[in-house]
Amino acid sequence: MPYMRTRDGIEIFYKDWGSGQPIVFSHGWPLSSDDWDAQMLFFLNQDYRVIAHDRRGHGRSIQTAEGHDMDHYADDLAALTALLDLKNAVHVGHSTGGGEVVRYLARHGEGRAAKAALISAVPPLMVRTAANPNGLPKQLFDGMQAQLAANRPKFYRDLADGPFYGYNRPGTKSSQAIVDNWWRQGMMGGAKAHYDGIVAFSQTDFTADLKKINLPVLVMHGDDDQIVPYADSGPLSAKLLKNGTLKTYKGFPHGMPTTEAATINADLLAFIR
Repeated sequence: MPYMRTRDGIEIFYKDWGSGQPIVFSHGWPLSSDDWDAQMLFFLNQDYRVIAHDRRGHGRSIQTAEGHDMDHYADDLAALTALLDLKNAVHVGHSTGGGEVVRYLARHGEGRAAKAALISAVPPLMVRTAANPNGLPKQLFDGMQAQLAANRPKFYRDLADGPFYGYNRPGTKSSQAIVDNWWRQGMMGGAKAHYDGIVAFSQTDFTADLKKINLPVLVMHGDDDQIVPYADSGPLSAKLLKNGTLKTYKGFPHGMPTTEAATINADLLAFIR
């Protein structure tokens, strides 16, 4: 299995399949590159080169205790694009991965990139502040950390079987296979990385980063997202971007790349082409 060693000595697992224009996928918290299976197989069959890594502390990457912040996430992504000498790449980020993509483009430039797509992504800022009065209260994220520390297996099971995929909505039938796969990915990663990651995805302000990005960005968000609420995320990011396009999905949940893969894949393909 391929691994990359970062400047600070962390081994990062990655997948690199196919040839053609590269599409680089950045996964959400607390998952792994496996969460992109439906997208990677689809785009591989459309003759694209597909690449995805397990963020530091997640999946098969080393369970380091340090560096669980957006700057390190972006630097790791930059190191991977340099290692593989990617050019004209399309970066696709889901949830926390969307923040990673935004910070990468703002911090390392757009020289290797052509386009980006943000799916159910955390920018501009999740937590409530004086400048972001419609954000979520910090106590909510403190509670997530407390649940993770107290009983990570139960917390993850409840999250996957509830709001992440919208399985808590009336009339929605849960998929045990999807829940089990989410739980499997989460439990592969390190508790410290996931604990710190809650602060990274909730308290990082991407406003300045979004304003720096010039390339075309498709912002994809479901209006029934219970993890990253729609009104304070997707529309605001699209407005801050110089060349952003917002696509809203009625009734779609946070985990829509999995539950609504056919729709998401078709729209991504149209945007990339």
